[in-house]
Amino acid sequence: MLTRHAVSAVALWLLFIGAHLVLGLLNLHGPGNPFGDVTVVYARWAEQAYSNGIVVGVDIPWVYPLLAIVPILASVTFGLGHMGATWLALVMTLNLVALGFVTRWGRSRSGVIAGWWWLAFLLALGPIALGRIDAITVAIALIGVRLLSGHPRVAGVILACAAWVKVWPAALILAAVIALRDRWVVAIAAAASTATVIVFALLAGSGDNVLSFITQQTGRGIQIESPVAGLWLWQMVAGAPESFIYYDSAILTFQVAGPGVDAVAAAMTPLLAAVVLAVSLLGIRAARSAARAGMNETQVLATLSLALVLVLIVLNKVGSPQFTTWLAVPVVLGLLSEGATRFRLPAALSLCIAVLTQLVYPYFYDLLLVADPVLVAIVTARNVLLLTLMVWSIVELVRLGGRQTAGHLSASPPARSLNPTTFPDQLKAKESA
Repeated sequence: MLTRHAVSAVALWLLFIGAHLVLGLLNLHGPGNPFGDVTVVYARWAEQAYSNGIVVGVDIPWVYPLLAIVPILASVTFGLGHMGATWLALVMTLNLVALGFVTRWGRSRSGVIAGWWWLAFLLALGPIALGRIDAITVAIALIGVRLLSGHPRVAGVILACAAWVKVWPAALILAAVIALRDRWVVAIAAAASTATVIVFALLAGSGDNVLSFITQQTGRGIQIESPVAGLWLWQMVAGAPESFIYYDSAILTFQVAGPGVDAVAAAMTPLLAAVVLAVSLLGIRAARSAARAGMNETQVLATLSLALVLVLIVLNKVGSPQFTTWLAVPVVLGLLSEGATRFRLPAALSLCIAVLTQLVYPYFYDLLLVADPVLVAIVTARNVLLLTLMVWSIVELVRLGGRQTAGHLSASPPARSLNPTTFPDQLKAKESA
């Protein structure tokens, strides 16, 4: 007779597949053209590579790290005409593999709970959850963080590969290097993987194009969905004629213009770097406190990962809706950690952020482009929630770092004989199937 856990695990897998089919249909046939990046922009890059032999990131500069071309080229295996369906099948396959790692193929109770949350998050976020290169990185990163406990070297390689598809998983590598005892194993594996990518790119004749994803971003303006763009969106709502929205054909995105935009855009990247440094220092403090108190390190890892990812979103002058997908990895990591109960708030807020993101894109994005007050209010509410979640994660880091100095140890006894990087469901001798 099947146990309740087994039924829940089977239901999760079936509904997870069903959700991907629904989101796939919305991408292919839903309103607002949510799949435009894949079927137009990515398709152009793939056609350019196959027809003219010009590979972005190698032969010409590119906005993405080099390995992003791999899933793009793979998605035209059956021809450009089937690129959309192939892309969706590729993302679903990767997500199913990631779900297998998260749930330990259905054996982990905490993993199944985290899997249900991820399913809800995908549906709350809508078609954009599958329709961008970020979906590839989320699946790879989930596999990577799940392997950190038992296979840190493999995890370092996987997370580095994810970062060479899109940069943001580098925040997870940084968090692991700070929080885990196996930090050098992760760091060396990630560094070796990075060096391998660069060497192969140089041998292919890329020159400095292999790092063009860095230089291509420096001159960008402020995208309309980014938190800082609200300063000018509300000026437009108020009728300020000097503030307006324009389309940057080089970057392929809508940006704001108005008094002080250039100065603020120039300041955002240094500000982001400074806050990443500050959060990293708080993470080091929390990790040292956890080590002194004999605490499991996964809570620090999850909290620091969430804080760093949110800094990359909140203080970014780019505010693409697909950035919301990044939240899935640190929240799942938190739900798998010893501090799972404390991560209920981030899990709930992330679902709200996802719903508000879907409302803006793709369904009512056209209204945001004319600074409709309701849409500006929705995107502002979403950004306020992101800011709130970032503040929560930083405060939580401070709390974790202050435990030892305040003389308050963890309520549970030190796990002296346990690997401190092991997830709670691994600490059990056996779990019910």
